[in-house]
Amino acid sequence: MIAQLTGSVASVGESYAVIDVGGVGYAVHAGAHTLANLNVGSQVVLHVSTIVREDSITLHGFNSPVERDLFELLQTAQKIGPRIARDAIEALRPDVIRHAIATGDTATLSRIPGVGKKSAERIVLDLADKIGPVDTGLPKQAGSRPGGWRSQVSQGLQALGWSAKEAEAAIEKLDAEGVDGADVPTLLKQAIRLLGKR
Repeated sequence: MIAQLTGSVASVGESYAVIDVGGVGYAVHAGAHTLANLNVGSQVVLHVSTIVREDSITLHGFNSPVERDLFELLQTAQKIGPRIARDAIEALRPDVIRHAIATGDTATLSRIPGVGKKSAERIVLDLADKIGPVDTGLPKQAGSRPGGWRSQVSQGLQALGWSAKEAEAAIEKLDAEGVDGADVPTLLKQAIRLLGKR
């Protein structure tokens, strides 16, 4: 698995560059902001994600390991392939994407080309517990709730038959009552109890 290439830039196209490493030219797909940093003849270090399929091996290059790792993580969400993952990193900075996932900010994620509201919710649901620690700008409190919990609890309640409006009301009540939980399943149970009181 190729994770990094160090060599000279042989050529730069619209969506890829050829990196000469010891006389071997590697075609590396990259977004516009990565390609903008490449000049033919210059030395470069590209952080690479290798995608192996039955009929092809594709290299995707990035300026930093942070971008590459986020590109790979995004693809673990349902229906997110290499193109949308790369477009995400082109459209938004990695820290903005990570913050949006951690806080359930689907509006920000919907700014990614090819990602609508449902896809953004799916990304939050699939990745909120994988994104790692993110500085949300809020003071950390004992027993604070996990990132993206509102979206996940809302989806859970709707899957169990409650309407989006009822789910939102339960989530607001959880906030108002200061009910805390260590994880999303606990918060979902608390929301079900609140709805069950009606």
